[in-house]
Amino acid sequence: MKLIYTTLLVSMIIISCSDLNSTTNQKQLNDDPKSTDTLPPVETEEANTDFKPAFEGQTRVAGVKTTSPYTTEVITEELNKPWGIAELPDGRLLITEKEGVMRIVNTESGEVSEAISGIPAVDSRAQGGLLGLTIDPDFASNRMVYWAFTEQVKEGNHTAIAKGELSEDEKTIQNAKVIYRASPSYDGIRHYGGRVIFDKEGNLFASIGERSDKEPRVQAQHLNSSFGKIIRITTDGKPVAGNPFEGQPDARPEIYTYGHRNPQGLAFHPETGELWSNEFGPRGGDELNLIKPGKNYGWPVITYGIEYAGGKIGEPVLQQKEGMEQPVYYWDPVLSPSGMTFYKGDKIPEWENNLFLCGLNSNHIARIVLENNKVVGEERILVKDDERFRDIIQGKNGALYVVTDEGKLYSITN
Repeated sequence: MKLIYTTLLVSMIIISCSDLNSTTNQKQLNDDPKSTDTLPPVETEEANTDFKPAFEGQTRVAGVKTTSPYTTEVITEELNKPWGIAELPDGRLLITEKEGVMRIVNTESGEVSEAISGIPAVDSRAQGGLLGLTIDPDFASNRMVYWAFTEQVKEGNHTAIAKGELSEDEKTIQNAKVIYRASPSYDGIRHYGGRVIFDKEGNLFASIGERSDKEPRVQAQHLNSSFGKIIRITTDGKPVAGNPFEGQPDARPEIYTYGHRNPQGLAFHPETGELWSNEFGPRGGDELNLIKPGKNYGWPVITYGIEYAGGKIGEPVLQQKEGMEQPVYYWDPVLSPSGMTFYKGDKIPEWENNLFLCGLNSNHIARIVLENNKVVGEERILVKDDERFRDIIQGKNGALYVVTDEGKLYSITN
């Protein structure tokens, strides 16, 4: 059964759960959009570090507040640790669950399908499991699904990318096949990355984590390792011709960018077509990055965070270094960013081309306003719901769909 969470004013203006406490303030916001221009930063907690940003607006920019009316609705609470969402041609959602199954959710009725079988076994310990997914651009004719998962092997485990065909009766994935395996394998339980998306050329971008521990994480800087990379592969798992390290000795030709920590968000800007990514920092230093082929994003050499236990990362401690990309934006304390998507369409005009990022430990969705590839505004949405938001997409109907670790599927629309 669907549950609807809204805040209704006497004037029937519908505002999100995260809006101001005062009815008077809510009405003023809707009457005067310019009142959003001078809000203080949304982050008020003390930072973990005293590091200085590389440029103005790299962190803690001015807050903004949505002035258009919108509703948030819980479509279902019956999912089990959902991780990734893809929209089917008819508007229903294909969703991965961390423990190793997919399900289909009807966004109109809230009905959740039985578990879809035929998916290779996953290592679901800690941060592992069945992760992000996407459907083939020609799904209507070939019914192909692509997904990331944690595959267990004798040496430990690794991030893998697989594909298979959703059966006509939607009960099984047929002819499932692993097309790519990150290597080396490692006996650990954290930082798999796990997001996978199609580009306009019909190739796949996938994000791979650096496995967290001090020993393997240095491989984020090594071009002969999959750790801490964004890769670009074909639907058969082969490196795409023209990748930046193609033909370079001791470099993996599938690598697109390197120096990442645990990137769990990938999205293309709807107008520029540029690829954006987010990644977890350690204690502080979560990042939003504009992805450029062949670039080094610095981890673990440069960072705006510290070790979880409080120690410094690196010797010397650096936030900037020549030849390494700066994040467009960073958070300290952390957002714990996972899935993200750009908003496009005219249902909520002020959201056009805004970026929406799921926050896990921060328990909110971050709305990011960009101008000329710089962050100029930040808003927190669904704060009061206190959920760990895991993935977000925009449906063809213009609604945003969001899943949480607690098992909920939300829609956000006007």
